[in-house]
Amino acid sequence: MLPNLFRLLTFSHAIAAAISGSPQAENEQEPLRIAETDTAASGISVRLFAHLERLSRLVDIAYCVGTTGLTRPFECASRCKDFPTLNLVETWNTGVLMSDSCGYVAVDHGAHQRSSADTGAQYQRGAIIVAFRGTYSITNTVVDLSTVPQECDNCTVHMGFLASWKVARDSVLPALKPLVSRYPDYPIHLVGHSLGGAVAALAALEMKVVLGWDNVIVTTFGEPRVGNAGFVGYMDAVFDLKNTNTDAEHYDYRRLTHVDDPVPLLPLSEWGFRSHAGEIFISKSELSPAPEDISPCVGDADPRCSAGSEGEPLDLDTDDSDDDSWPLEHRSWGFPTRLKLWQLLFAHRDYFWRLGLCVPGGDPIDWGRERYPNITESETDEL
Repeated sequence: MLPNLFRLLTFSHAIAAAISGSPQAENEQEPLRIAETDTAASGISVRLFAHLERLSRLVDIAYCVGTTGLTRPFECASRCKDFPTLNLVETWNTGVLMSDSCGYVAVDHGAHQRSSADTGAQYQRGAIIVAFRGTYSITNTVVDLSTVPQECDNCTVHMGFLASWKVARDSVLPALKPLVSRYPDYPIHLVGHSLGGAVAALAALEMKVVLGWDNVIVTTFGEPRVGNAGFVGYMDAVFDLKNTNTDAEHYDYRRLTHVDDPVPLLPLSEWGFRSHAGEIFISKSELSPAPEDISPCVGDADPRCSAGSEGEPLDLDTDDSDDDSWPLEHRSWGFPTRLKLWQLLFAHRDYFWRLGLCVPGGDPIDWGRERYPNITESETDEL
């Protein structure tokens, strides 16, 4: 990754010149269990926080594929022991020369039985998980500005992201289709970090629009911009991302961003790329965040969130937030975030944990760090 980082650091000088005149004690946690708790005084609820934190560990496990390994039933060098109810179904790893697509499919049958309120019948709570790993060559991928038209009004998407999904789908869909038929009540959780977030976005669209799967829930961390304004409008419509009556806990698409992370602001808006709605913003720069450090955003380009960083134009055609209630200190960050390319090694990976290294305890920055508090699971609610 370092040679690519140096390449993009050099490239960033050209970007800066081009835009200089622009406005600028360890407890085991079971997976996918949501606690019955009060909403935090500010930010998101503890319940949603716990859910997103678990998903961050699930997407971190994707970095084991192609490195130290992920094997059945669900074993790896990193955080697999946190998820004793998961069973691995499939992994794929295409390598750098084939779009660097990598990840796994797993099924969680759940640890507890529930009774249907309508019929009284017993059934097992579970979920299907598809995790898309980030790429070690994210800089190469972002610098590639090739786009390709899609079948919606004036839609174009990034060619590199689309190529990664096209390669991954040959492994993902054959593994998923039997699971969807066998477990029709299980939601399909797509999770992705970095490039994996962009791939998850394209995968989710195919699953919902083409395959007609309605129970798709997407959570991405550090997702780059996938396409233009036409694509963003289409994504917002498919996932109803601009419905302001929907509570963040019930979003079907959660796009986690982090202060100082440049990737959610790349490729640049000057090149026609836009961010879609569904953003949930982590405003605390260092690990570890708390529920009050994380807030839902409004629209495609909320100035209270990543779009409000220095150097990012706020007059985008996708900006539909006029809320000035966000504290100024969360909007004025000095040097433009989208040019903080050294943050590819820090802010871009700091989503609850330092993601991206499959060794015992995860990244060394996490060694000795206690788990987030264990939260009593709810028998009645699940996000």
